[in-house]
Amino acid sequence: MSDLNRKIDFAIKLLQSIPQDGPIELCYSTGKDSDVILELAKMSGIPFVPIYKNTTCDQPGSIEHARELGVEIRQPKKNMLKLIEENGWPSRWSRFCCKYLKEYKIYDRAILGIRRFESAARAKRYKEPERCRVYNKDEKARQYLPILEWTNNDVEQFIDSHRIKCHPHYYDESGCFHVERRVGCIGCPLATGNGRLDYKKFPNVLKARIVAYNNWFLTHPNSKTVRTFPSVYHAIFMKLFCHDMGEYYQYVDRGQLFDNEVVNPKEFLESYFNIDLTI
Repeated sequence: MSDLNRKIDFAIKLLQSIPQDGPIELCYSTGKDSDVILELAKMSGIPFVPIYKNTTCDQPGSIEHARELGVEIRQPKKNMLKLIEENGWPSRWSRFCCKYLKEYKIYDRAILGIRRFESAARAKRYKEPERCRVYNKDEKARQYLPILEWTNNDVEQFIDSHRIKCHPHYYDESGCFHVERRVGCIGCPLATGNGRLDYKKFPNVLKARIVAYNNWFLTHPNSKTVRTFPSVYHAIFMKLFCHDMGEYYQYVDRGQLFDNEVVNPKEFLESYFNIDLTI
């Protein structure tokens, strides 16, 4: 038996071990790992409910892909723009968006496509294929991670051998599949470049969020952020292009690093993303 076949066998046995005295949620994100656990769940023969939690900021084609597979779509109580208006700009240290848009409990048992191979942080955080997730004092869920130890190569082989049609984002113009690509929230602060690479592709999303963020600025005059930055453009520039405040000041006050020219954040953002950001 090959290494992948052993992993498939383990995954199916894990899924079949889930108590069936209540509904089982399959957390479907429209990503390649979700396609894999969806297929494994079907292979296992267990009853489950595939659910896609619409974040209102996923890649184009995500909702359509979920619908094609018959996945139930849950709408959030508040969309991403509303959350920014109320909470400010999300960061890797303050990802309130995840809490409201996708990391919430539906049933007592859930299947997730988390893999330790994805990052060092996940490898450290997720060590066992079964865990208890505590959402708050009164909400707990048993989570099952059938592909926890799978590599990208395992995922690609499984998708190919089972002829799984993934999200359009994984395919290039020639139709070739790219396992290294990710399908996640546009502008996620955990993504490469703090999300600015997504905004380069979808500048209108950035503008809409800047408008929402400016509304937060106007309603939170005493916040540290508003007292620190002269405008919403300065705050966005710092969050997307600077590692810390020291680097921010090097750009906007002393003109270092950018050919010794002091940066005008609004003009820089408009030039970089090729869009008028006047609000």
